[in-house]
Amino acid sequence: MLGAGGFLGTHLRRALRLGGHEVTAFGHPPPGMTSERPAGTADTDGIAWHIGDFTDRGRLVRALGGCTVAYHLIGSTSPARSNAAPAEDVADTVIGTIAFLDAAVAAGVKRVVFVSSGGTVYGVQNRLPIAEDFPTDPICAYGINKLAIEKYLHLYHHLHGLDYCVLRVANPFGEGQVSRRQQGVVAAFAAAAAHGEPLVIWGDGSIVRDYVHIDDVTAALIQAGTVPALAERVINIGSGEGRSVLDVADAMEAAAGRPLVRDFRPGRPVDVPAVVLDITRARRVLEWSPQVPWREAVARAYRFHRDHAVPAVPVP
Repeated sequence: MLGAGGFLGTHLRRALRLGGHEVTAFGHPPPGMTSERPAGTADTDGIAWHIGDFTDRGRLVRALGGCTVAYHLIGSTSPARSNAAPAEDVADTVIGTIAFLDAAVAAGVKRVVFVSSGGTVYGVQNRLPIAEDFPTDPICAYGINKLAIEKYLHLYHHLHGLDYCVLRVANPFGEGQVSRRQQGVVAAFAAAAAHGEPLVIWGDGSIVRDYVHIDDVTAALIQAGTVPALAERVINIGSGEGRSVLDVADAMEAAAGRPLVRDFRPGRPVDVPAVVLDITRARRVLEWSPQVPWREAVARAYRFHRDHAVPAVPVP
Protein backbone atom coordinates (compact mmCIF):
# COMPACT_ATOMS: atom_id res chain seq x y z
CA MET A 1 0.00 0.00 0.00
CA LEU A 2 1.57 3.28 -1.14
CA GLY A 3 0.71 6.23 1.06
CA ALA A 4 -0.26 4.05 4.01
CA GLY A 5 0.57 6.78 6.51
CA GLY A 6 -1.86 9.32 5.06
CA PHE A 7 -5.54 9.96 5.69
CA LEU A 8 -6.88 7.37 3.24
CA GLY A 9 -4.09 4.92 3.96
CA THR A 10 -4.56 4.96 7.72
CA HIS A 11 -8.23 4.04 7.44
CA LEU A 12 -7.67 1.50 4.69
CA ARG A 13 -4.79 -0.39 6.28
CA ARG A 14 -6.68 -0.77 9.55
CA ALA A 15 -9.87 -1.88 7.83
CA LEU A 16 -7.97 -4.45 5.78
CA ARG A 17 -6.33 -5.87 8.90
CA LEU A 18 -9.68 -6.05 10.68
CA GLY A 19 -10.94 -7.98 7.67
CA GLY A 20 -8.17 -10.55 8.09
CA HIS A 21 -5.93 -9.41 5.22
CA GLU A 22 -2.13 -9.33 5.35
CA VAL A 23 -1.01 -5.73 4.82
CA THR A 24 2.34 -4.30 3.76
CA ALA A 25 2.68 -0.53 4.10
CA PHE A 26 5.12 1.58 2.08
CA GLY A 27 5.86 5.29 2.32
CA HIS A 28 6.71 7.97 4.80
CA PRO A 29 6.30 6.90 8.44
CA PRO A 30 3.14 7.93 10.30
CA PRO A 31 3.43 9.94 13.54
CA GLY A 32 5.30 8.03 16.24
CA MET A 33 7.27 5.83 13.82
CA THR A 34 10.92 6.58 13.05
CA SER A 35 12.42 6.40 9.57
CA GLU A 36 15.14 4.06 10.89
CA ARG A 37 12.64 1.26 11.40
CA PRO A 38 13.94 -2.02 9.87
CA ALA A 39 12.20 -2.86 6.60
CA GLY A 40 9.29 -5.24 6.93
CA THR A 41 8.89 -5.02 10.71
CA ALA A 42 5.31 -5.06 11.95
CA ASP A 43 3.58 -2.35 13.95
CA THR A 44 1.09 -2.90 16.78
CA ASP A 45 -1.68 -3.56 14.22
CA GLY A 46 0.34 -6.36 12.62
CA ILE A 47 1.13 -4.31 9.50
CA ALA A 48 4.58 -4.74 7.91
CA TRP A 49 6.15 -1.33 7.26
CA HIS A 50 8.69 -0.35 4.60
CA ILE A 51 9.86 3.26 4.92
CA GLY A 52 10.98 4.99 1.75
CA ASP A 53 10.22 7.09 -1.31
CA PHE A 54 8.09 5.47 -3.97
CA THR A 55 10.57 6.42 -6.71
CA ASP A 56 13.07 3.97 -5.17
CA ARG A 57 12.47 0.94 -7.41
CA GLY A 58 14.64 -1.45 -5.39
CA ARG A 59 12.79 -0.79 -2.16
CA LEU A 60 9.47 -0.96 -3.93
CA VAL A 61 10.18 -4.36 -5.44
CA ARG A 62 11.17 -5.71 -2.00
CA ALA A 63 8.07 -4.22 -0.38
CA LEU A 64 5.78 -5.56 -3.10
CA GLY A 65 7.15 -9.09 -2.88
CA GLY A 66 4.31 -11.52 -2.20
CA CYS A 67 1.60 -8.87 -2.61
CA THR A 68 -1.31 -9.65 -4.93
CA VAL A 69 -3.02 -6.24 -4.73
CA ALA A 70 -1.24 -2.88 -4.52
CA TYR A 71 -3.05 0.31 -3.51
CA HIS A 72 -1.67 3.57 -4.88
CA LEU A 73 -2.91 6.34 -2.57
CA ILE A 74 -0.10 8.86 -3.01
CA GLY A 75 -0.82 12.44 -4.07
CA SER A 76 1.96 14.99 -3.93
CA THR A 77 0.11 18.28 -3.76
CA SER A 78 -3.30 19.96 -3.86
CA PRO A 79 -5.32 21.13 -6.88
CA ALA A 80 -4.81 24.79 -5.93
CA ARG A 81 -1.03 24.46 -5.56
CA SER A 82 -0.36 22.16 -8.53
CA ASN A 83 -0.56 24.91 -11.18
CA ALA A 84 2.24 26.84 -9.46
CA ALA A 85 4.77 24.04 -10.14
CA PRO A 86 3.40 21.66 -12.81
CA ALA A 87 6.82 20.21 -13.73
CA GLU A 88 7.51 19.36 -10.11
CA ASP A 89 4.09 17.73 -9.82
CA VAL A 90 4.77 15.57 -12.89
CA ALA A 91 8.12 14.46 -11.46
CA ASP A 92 6.64 13.62 -8.08
CA THR A 93 3.50 11.84 -9.23
CA VAL A 94 3.61 10.64 -12.83
CA ILE A 95 7.31 9.72 -13.07
CA GLY A 96 7.16 8.15 -9.62
CA THR A 97 4.12 6.11 -10.61
CA ILE A 98 5.85 4.73 -13.69
CA ALA A 99 8.66 3.48 -11.45
CA PHE A 100 6.05 1.95 -9.17
CA LEU A 101 4.31 0.20 -12.08
CA ASP A 102 7.63 -1.26 -13.23
CA ALA A 103 8.20 -2.53 -9.70
CA ALA A 104 4.69 -3.97 -9.52
CA VAL A 105 5.21 -5.91 -12.75
CA ALA A 106 8.60 -7.17 -11.55
CA ALA A 107 7.11 -8.26 -8.22
CA GLY A 108 4.21 -10.15 -9.83
CA VAL A 109 1.43 -7.93 -8.45
CA LYS A 110 -1.93 -8.99 -9.88
CA ARG A 111 -3.96 -5.77 -9.48
CA VAL A 112 -3.29 -2.10 -8.79
CA VAL A 113 -6.02 0.06 -7.24
CA PHE A 114 -5.40 3.75 -7.87
CA VAL A 115 -7.15 6.68 -6.19
CA SER A 116 -7.77 9.27 -8.87
CA SER A 117 -9.70 12.52 -8.46
CA GLY A 118 -13.39 12.70 -9.23
CA GLY A 119 -13.27 16.37 -8.29
CA THR A 120 -10.65 17.48 -10.85
CA VAL A 121 -10.25 15.09 -13.82
CA TYR A 122 -13.57 16.06 -15.43
CA GLY A 123 -13.04 19.82 -15.42
CA VAL A 124 -16.04 22.06 -16.11
CA GLN A 125 -19.16 20.14 -17.20
CA ASN A 126 -22.44 21.50 -18.52
CA ARG A 127 -24.62 18.84 -16.88
CA LEU A 128 -24.74 16.82 -13.69
CA PRO A 129 -24.25 14.22 -12.35
CA ILE A 130 -20.98 13.32 -14.07
CA ALA A 131 -20.58 9.78 -15.36
CA GLU A 132 -17.28 8.06 -16.10
CA ASP A 133 -17.68 8.46 -19.87
CA PHE A 134 -18.02 12.27 -19.69
CA PRO A 135 -15.22 14.38 -21.25
CA THR A 136 -12.08 14.80 -19.14
CA ASP A 137 -10.69 18.34 -19.44
CA PRO A 138 -8.99 19.23 -16.14
CA ILE A 139 -8.29 22.89 -15.38
CA CYS A 140 -5.47 22.16 -12.92
CA ALA A 141 -2.21 20.25 -13.17
CA TYR A 142 -3.31 17.99 -10.33
CA GLY A 143 -6.19 16.63 -12.40
CA ILE A 144 -4.05 16.29 -15.52
CA ASN A 145 -1.51 14.18 -13.63
CA LYS A 146 -4.20 11.95 -12.14
CA LEU A 147 -5.57 11.40 -15.63
CA ALA A 148 -2.08 10.66 -16.98
CA ILE A 149 -1.62 7.96 -14.35
CA GLU A 150 -4.95 6.42 -15.35
CA LYS A 151 -3.64 6.21 -18.93
CA TYR A 152 -0.37 4.60 -17.82
CA LEU A 153 -2.34 1.99 -15.91
CA HIS A 154 -4.20 1.16 -19.12
CA LEU A 155 -0.85 0.98 -20.96
CA TYR A 156 0.66 -1.43 -18.42
CA HIS A 157 -2.47 -3.56 -18.64
CA HIS A 158 -2.02 -3.69 -22.41
CA LEU A 159 1.74 -4.35 -22.30
CA HIS A 160 2.05 -6.57 -19.24
CA GLY A 161 -1.42 -7.81 -18.36
CA LEU A 162 -1.40 -5.85 -15.08
CA ASP A 163 -4.99 -5.66 -13.84
CA TYR A 164 -6.09 -2.35 -12.39
CA CYS A 165 -9.00 -0.39 -10.98
CA VAL A 166 -9.22 3.40 -10.91
CA LEU A 167 -11.47 4.98 -8.31
CA ARG A 168 -12.30 8.59 -9.13
CA VAL A 169 -13.03 9.65 -5.58
CA ALA A 170 -15.01 12.86 -5.06
CA ASN A 171 -14.23 14.82 -1.85
CA PRO A 172 -13.40 12.42 0.99
CA PHE A 173 -13.57 13.62 4.57
CA GLY A 174 -13.86 12.32 8.09
CA GLU A 175 -12.06 11.51 11.31
CA GLY A 176 -8.29 11.76 11.07
CA GLN A 177 -8.21 14.25 8.20
CA VAL A 178 -5.93 17.16 9.06
CA SER A 179 -6.91 20.60 7.82
CA ARG A 180 -4.62 21.84 5.07
CA ARG A 181 -4.46 25.05 3.13
CA GLN A 182 -6.76 25.26 0.11
CA GLN A 183 -8.16 21.73 0.33
CA GLY A 184 -10.43 19.59 2.48
CA VAL A 185 -13.13 22.11 3.30
CA VAL A 186 -14.93 19.87 5.82
CA ALA A 187 -11.71 19.29 7.78
CA ALA A 188 -10.81 22.99 7.51
CA PHE A 189 -14.23 24.03 8.82
CA ALA A 190 -14.16 21.40 11.58
CA ALA A 191 -10.74 22.56 12.78
CA ALA A 192 -11.79 26.21 12.65
CA ALA A 193 -15.02 25.55 14.51
CA ALA A 194 -13.23 23.51 17.17
CA HIS A 195 -10.74 26.34 17.76
CA GLY A 196 -13.20 29.22 17.61
CA GLU A 197 -11.80 30.53 14.32
CA PRO A 198 -13.69 31.87 11.28
CA LEU A 199 -14.67 29.57 8.42
CA VAL A 200 -12.61 30.69 5.41
CA ILE A 201 -14.75 30.54 2.26
CA TRP A 202 -13.22 31.02 -1.19
CA GLY A 203 -15.64 32.97 -3.39
CA ASP A 204 -19.30 33.37 -2.48
CA GLY A 205 -19.75 29.83 -1.14
CA SER A 206 -21.83 28.64 -4.11
CA ILE A 207 -19.26 26.10 -5.35
CA VAL A 208 -20.80 22.62 -5.22
CA ARG A 209 -18.94 19.42 -4.42
CA ASP A 210 -19.76 15.77 -3.81
CA TYR A 211 -18.64 14.92 -0.26
CA VAL A 212 -18.16 11.29 0.77
CA HIS A 213 -17.21 9.96 4.21
CA ILE A 214 -13.92 8.13 4.66
CA ASP A 215 -15.65 4.95 5.88
CA ASP A 216 -17.53 4.74 2.59
CA VAL A 217 -14.36 5.41 0.57
CA THR A 218 -12.55 2.68 2.52
CA ALA A 219 -15.33 0.20 1.77
CA ALA A 220 -15.09 1.04 -1.93
CA LEU A 221 -11.31 0.58 -1.93
CA ILE A 222 -11.62 -2.84 -0.32
CA GLN A 223 -14.21 -3.87 -2.89
CA ALA A 224 -12.00 -2.63 -5.72
CA GLY A 225 -9.17 -4.83 -4.48
CA THR A 226 -11.20 -7.95 -3.79
CA VAL A 227 -13.91 -8.20 -6.48
CA PRO A 228 -12.82 -11.23 -8.54
CA ALA A 229 -13.46 -9.73 -11.97
CA LEU A 230 -14.00 -6.09 -12.93
CA ALA A 231 -16.53 -5.38 -15.65
CA GLU A 232 -15.30 -1.76 -15.71
CA ARG A 233 -11.96 -0.40 -14.50
CA VAL A 234 -12.72 3.33 -14.02
CA ILE A 235 -15.32 3.96 -11.33
CA ASN A 236 -16.69 7.08 -9.64
CA ILE A 237 -16.89 7.07 -5.85
CA GLY A 238 -18.98 9.77 -4.18
CA SER A 239 -22.27 10.40 -2.46
CA GLY A 240 -24.10 11.12 -5.70
CA GLU A 241 -25.33 14.37 -4.13
CA GLY A 242 -24.06 17.93 -4.42
CA ARG A 243 -23.61 20.39 -1.56
CA SER A 244 -22.38 23.95 -1.68
CA VAL A 245 -19.68 25.34 0.60
CA LEU A 246 -22.44 27.26 2.37
CA ASP A 247 -24.25 23.95 2.94
CA VAL A 248 -21.08 22.63 4.57
CA ALA A 249 -20.90 25.73 6.77
CA ASP A 250 -24.52 25.25 7.81
CA ALA A 251 -23.92 21.59 8.69
CA MET A 252 -20.82 22.52 10.70
CA GLU A 253 -22.79 25.13 12.64
CA ALA A 254 -25.35 22.44 13.47
CA ALA A 255 -22.58 20.10 14.61
CA ALA A 256 -20.96 22.80 16.77
CA GLY A 257 -24.28 23.94 18.17
CA ARG A 258 -23.52 27.63 17.71
CA PRO A 259 -23.19 30.29 14.96
CA LEU A 260 -19.82 30.38 13.20
CA VAL A 261 -18.20 33.46 11.68
CA ARG A 262 -17.70 33.22 7.91
CA ASP A 263 -14.65 34.86 6.31
CA PHE A 264 -15.19 35.25 2.56
CA ARG A 265 -12.08 35.40 0.36
CA PRO A 266 -11.68 35.96 -3.42
CA GLY A 267 -12.55 32.96 -5.58
CA ARG A 268 -9.83 30.74 -7.08
CA PRO A 269 -9.43 30.00 -10.81
CA VAL A 270 -8.78 26.28 -10.20
CA ASP A 271 -12.18 25.72 -8.62
CA VAL A 272 -14.67 23.99 -10.91
CA PRO A 273 -18.15 25.49 -10.25
CA ALA A 274 -19.89 22.17 -9.57
CA VAL A 275 -18.96 18.49 -9.29
CA VAL A 276 -21.50 15.77 -8.52
CA LEU A 277 -20.61 12.22 -9.50
CA ASP A 278 -22.87 9.58 -10.99
CA ILE A 279 -22.20 6.46 -8.88
CA THR A 280 -24.36 4.04 -10.85
CA ARG A 281 -21.31 2.09 -12.04
CA ALA A 282 -19.99 1.71 -8.48
CA ARG A 283 -23.31 0.24 -7.38
CA ARG A 284 -23.26 -2.23 -10.27
CA VAL A 285 -19.58 -3.24 -10.52
CA LEU A 286 -18.50 -3.03 -6.87
CA GLU A 287 -21.91 -3.61 -5.27
CA TRP A 288 -21.11 -0.50 -3.23
CA SER A 289 -23.11 2.50 -2.10
CA PRO A 290 -22.47 5.22 0.52
CA GLN A 291 -23.81 4.41 3.99
CA VAL A 292 -22.84 7.28 6.33
CA PRO A 293 -25.51 10.04 6.45
CA TRP A 294 -24.29 13.58 5.68
CA ARG A 295 -25.13 15.29 8.98
CA GLU A 296 -23.78 12.39 11.02
CA ALA A 297 -20.55 12.42 9.00
CA VAL A 298 -20.01 16.16 9.52
CA ALA A 299 -20.74 15.85 13.23
CA ARG A 300 -18.16 13.06 13.53
CA ALA A 301 -15.57 15.22 11.76
CA TYR A 302 -16.28 18.11 14.11
CA ARG A 303 -16.03 15.94 17.22
CA PHE A 304 -12.72 14.53 16.04
CA HIS A 305 -11.15 17.99 15.79
CA ARG A 306 -12.77 19.13 19.03
CA ASP A 307 -11.60 16.10 21.01
CA HIS A 308 -8.14 15.62 19.50
CA ALA A 309 -7.01 19.25 19.40
CA VAL A 310 -5.90 19.01 15.77
CA PRO A 311 -4.79 22.54 14.80
CA ALA A 312 -6.00 24.25 11.66
CA VAL A 313 -3.33 25.23 9.13
CA PRO A 314 -3.31 29.05 8.68
CA VAL A 315 -4.68 30.33 5.40
CA PRO A 316 -2.48 32.95 3.70
